[in-house]
Amino acid sequence: MRARRALYRLQTSGRDSGKRLDQFLAEQVENLSRTQLRKIIDLGGVHVEGRRQRKCTRALQGDEEIEVHVDGLSLEPFVVRDAHILYRDKFLLALNKPAGVDTQPTHARFKGTLYEALLRMLQDPWRPHLKPELGMVQRLDRDTSGVMVFSIHPQAHKGLTAAVSGREITKVYLALVAGCPCEGQGEIRSRLVRSRNGNRMMSVTSGGREAVTRYRVLETFSEAALLEVQPVTGRSHQIRVHLAELGHPLLGDGFYGGPDQAGGLKILRHLLHSRRLILNHPVSGRPLEVEAPLPEDLSAVLEAFRRGTHQPAT
Repeated sequence: MRARRALYRLQTSGRDSGKRLDQFLAEQVENLSRTQLRKIIDLGGVHVEGRRQRKCTRALQGDEEIEVHVDGLSLEPFVVRDAHILYRDKFLLALNKPAGVDTQPTHARFKGTLYEALLRMLQDPWRPHLKPELGMVQRLDRDTSGVMVFSIHPQAHKGLTAAVSGREITKVYLALVAGCPCEGQGEIRSRLVRSRNGNRMMSVTSGGREAVTRYRVLETFSEAALLEVQPVTGRSHQIRVHLAELGHPLLGDGFYGGPDQAGGLKILRHLLHSRRLILNHPVSGRPLEVEAPLPEDLSAVLEAFRRGTHQPAT
């Protein structure tokens, strides 16, 4: 079940005092059913006076501000399945994150994010009072798919964090971009800052934080190219910004100017996939390489392009 992305701002009055939260919302929000609104409340997308509310039965008072955040994703909480797990031992867990799943809580949801789903999966049913050990050392954007690694034991937290900060983990992405870079490979280096007008990142001549991205062209098509991308640093939106500033934004990345159509195909999300992580195990020290298979949507687009005119990169 999905609902269209939206933000509703509502104001209660004295006559609403004592009403159930879900009843009031059903009266005020015409585009959503009461069942949908209950699911949004359960996910954590409803805020009263700036505080997240999780109870449909919460009694309203007069003169309260209410925000209903709808992110356009499934209203069913994400659940980690065996098929998502790429590697697991006592210390580490590597997961194949699907596109369309938030990594961590947002205004629109607390329940149902990847992080919360992992906590539920790792919870010991015999010791429900103990919070599972779960260390998140990397982030993937909502519409980026692919491999992520987490520490699930205290002995692994410090070593994994140090490996990330020391740039000792190799991250390999596949990116399907508009057009084709003139050079078969290259490095993009800039300083990134967040725009004051939103969540958009951009390069600046001074200030900001250093960001370095390397790329290599794997295949070219009539309107697009498949790149292998290695971010040396791990800045927010780094790959998306750098490819856009190179003049070849990700297909489907409208936020950074990427087209939503190519080769007669409709592109429904930005086509970026975390393909492979290479690291030394933070406890044993042995080399570890984890690879995530291509998601169905990216595979389908690639196959459609390959049925047309394409040229493997030399």
